[in-house]
Amino acid sequence: MAEEARWYVVHTYSGYENAVADTVMKAAENRSMQDLIQEVNIPLETVTEITDSVAKTVDRKVFPGYVLVKMILTDESWHLVRNVRGVTGFVGSGNKPIPLTDEEISALGVEKHNVVVDFEVGSRVSVNDGPLEGFSGVVEEVDTDRRIARVVVSMFGRETPVELEFDQIELVKD
Repeated sequence: MAEEARWYVVHTYSGYENAVADTVMKAAENRSMQDLIQEVNIPLETVTEITDSVAKTVDRKVFPGYVLVKMILTDESWHLVRNVRGVTGFVGSGNKPIPLTDEEISALGVEKHNVVVDFEVGSRVSVNDGPLEGFSGVVEEVDTDRRIARVVVSMFGRETPVELEFDQIELVKD
């Protein structure tokens, strides 16, 4: 199949998200449809709740009542997901589900992309974009999750740490 799997949003009864996710994956396995239905995700956020002066960390659903499914949309895969108990339908117009855009997927943090950079802590880099363009400095910290590097830049005779996005800096070749 030449078609690429896309992420679709499935609307469920509130509180049925986990059951729907499990059932969709089991049904895909039982019918040997793992090539069509590849992944199911329930976006969660970690929140610290303080009750009775006791802090407790819990995972909370970002979108209660919704489940994300990565699948190749065919009549067969549509029917499998649509007929799972607890599913009320796909998000889209009429009976035509609309896939999430790449920007929406990255904003939700559903898919993690490995970031490979050519610099590391201690590397000398130059700033090629933004208000500090033309400055150079030394990498102090690299945060691949946020795609940010903390760079110590010498400005006006002072060492100043600044956070820069990966695409704003480049390795200085010696």
